[in-house]
Amino acid sequence: MAFNIGRLFAIATMIVSFLGAGWAAETEVDPSTVSDGLKAIFRYGNQTRETAARLNSNTVTLISGTIGGTYVQIGADLESVLDDGENLRILSIVGRGSVQSVADILYIKGVDLGIVRSDTLDYLEKKGIANNIKGQFTYITKLYNEEVHVVAPKSVHSLADLEGKKVSIDLPNAGTFVTAIAIFERLGIHPDFAYIEQRIAYDKLSKGELDAVVAVQGQPSKATTQIKDPNLHLVPIEYTKSLQGDYLPAQLTSDNYPNLVAKGELVDTVAVPAVLAAYNWQSSTERYRRLAHFVDAFFGKIGQLQQPPFHPKWKEVALNAALPGWVRFRPAQEWLDRNSNARTTSEVRNSFEQFLSQSQTSSPGHDRSEDRETLFRQFLEWQKIHPVTR
Repeated sequence: MAFNIGRLFAIATMIVSFLGAGWAAETEVDPSTVSDGLKAIFRYGNQTRETAARLNSNTVTLISGTIGGTYVQIGADLESVLDDGENLRILSIVGRGSVQSVADILYIKGVDLGIVRSDTLDYLEKKGIANNIKGQFTYITKLYNEEVHVVAPKSVHSLADLEGKKVSIDLPNAGTFVTAIAIFERLGIHPDFAYIEQRIAYDKLSKGELDAVVAVQGQPSKATTQIKDPNLHLVPIEYTKSLQGDYLPAQLTSDNYPNLVAKGELVDTVAVPAVLAAYNWQSSTERYRRLAHFVDAFFGKIGQLQQPPFHPKWKEVALNAALPGWVRFRPAQEWLDRNSNARTTSEVRNSFEQFLSQSQTSSPGHDRSEDRETLFRQFLEWQKIHPVTR
């Protein structure tokens, strides 16, 4: 019998097709059985209007910050942890910095939350740009402290060396320029300020077109870690009396910036709190309800956010930390009241006295009564790493 190659090929093709169909039937996955988000977005039938209403009612929009900054990473972390199908969605938007975020929260439709610095609203009021602006805001929680990074050639040993020099302090709708101007003013130093986006500014600094770049971001700042110019370093900032009213002492480490800080060394600087803020909505509004829904999810999962792979700055967040001069969003305070393991007055007092004792030992000439408010703010930071044992 003749060997019919064509017939053999046809039979083989049929077998492969049959097996392929069986394999597909066994392994093909219906995405709608896996993704709650997919089911929430695409409801088959005539439910488009209902789906849109449901998604909008459970979506919270967050204005974060500029590319390369810590705010963007914080927004991405919130999306990763809190997104829960159709029950809650976090829509994080790349912003332009703290000052612009204040305006966005106040005026942009659909913006529910934003990350701003605690000194931004004070600056706007002190300069007469806005009146009683804090009364229009409420805060969910203080997030973490943002360190001031001053990157300059190694010939610059202190901020005083920048007198009359060209210093970039980011764009004028960001928040870095507010903090930078305030610090230089209080120290009596007068640079020639340039308003340049930070990634571009770092490039100009390496080319010698700038004398320094100031960036106020939670360390490690992604953009700052990418600097590899061996001629640059981080300039120290002394925690002087004039800075103690609004800022906290901090240090930049070689672990976070091995290209800018010698191994094992620390660079002194100051820090300013970042705040998760919202417009002060009336309790009868839909926006108020949406924020309350966000608080329940966010506060309940703070422990998850404080674990890898999320940004290490989450570990600094203490939900019950007070923010002087601000009013906390009422559902946030109610959540804390329901879930906090309240410490007694005597425990807080004993802990504060312990802190004062250590502070007096390290700074023997320090006048406690004169700087008590500053000391108490430092104490709130200290107690995060010195918990009370019962």
